[in-house]
Amino acid sequence: MSGSVPLVALTGVSFAYEEGPTVLSDLDFAVWEGRALALLGRNGSGKTTLMRLLSGGLRPRAGRLTVAGAPVGYDRAGLTRLRGTVQLVVQDPDDQLFAASVAQDVSFGPLNLGLSDDEARARVDEALAALDITALADRPTHLLSYGQRKRTAIAGAVAMRPRVLILDEPTAGLDPDGQERLLTTLDGLRANGTTVVMATHDVDLALRWADDAALLTPAGARVGPAERMLAGTELLRRAGLRLPWGVAAARLLREHGLVDEGTPSPRTAGELAELVLRPPRG
Repeated sequence: MSGSVPLVALTGVSFAYEEGPTVLSDLDFAVWEGRALALLGRNGSGKTTLMRLLSGGLRPRAGRLTVAGAPVGYDRAGLTRLRGTVQLVVQDPDDQLFAASVAQDVSFGPLNLGLSDDEARARVDEALAALDITALADRPTHLLSYGQRKRTAIAGAVAMRPRVLILDEPTAGLDPDGQERLLTTLDGLRANGTTVVMATHDVDLALRWADDAALLTPAGARVGPAERMLAGTELLRRAGLRLPWGVAAARLLREHGLVDEGTPSPRTAGELAELVLRPPRG
């Protein structure tokens, strides 16, 4: 891990909605700087609740949220500081977009930080460029395609320059080209120092993209390196997930002696092709 203290952490956290069952109980969960983290679990497992707890949108009934080891206060000042560090982008961009144009929507957060017009404009320009939507700056938000609305919602979060960007099912509803463009964008954000957390049901995407994977099961959260976590058949079953195709393919190749034991699972079709064409050692 990059550092001895997690960038954001929940410690001993429990949460239940009004007049509802407990969603999360005595949860310890950490986001480490520089590590791409995939959050997976069946519907109703608590993924959305967990993301909202991390971003300050919900306050735990018990336990605490810390940023770089310091407890987060839930007064206005404390939440303002938190949102300068952690930003959540919800799954449906229409739940997040409300301004008349793309640039106006992306500028909302920076202006609320009290930045000058020039400083806010610089952040908007930076975020639009990062999401490859500079040409859409003056476009009315109601005229955007679904993929463009997704990018605009993410740009609004990026304009806050968060250290942690949390995305709820960011590739849902995108065509293959849109998914690839978004993943390239996320790679660029990570290269510039943003730690990204992605909630997804797509185990293949998680294996390909993430450094670490967090699986939410009825017994709690299990977190570790993505390849190891996504190869645990029983753990995946308890989380309501299937085995990624790359892990299944690697197991089949090992059973037939076509690759060495310990060979990493392919994360893309290209890696699978290289694996098959490369003779085993010995």
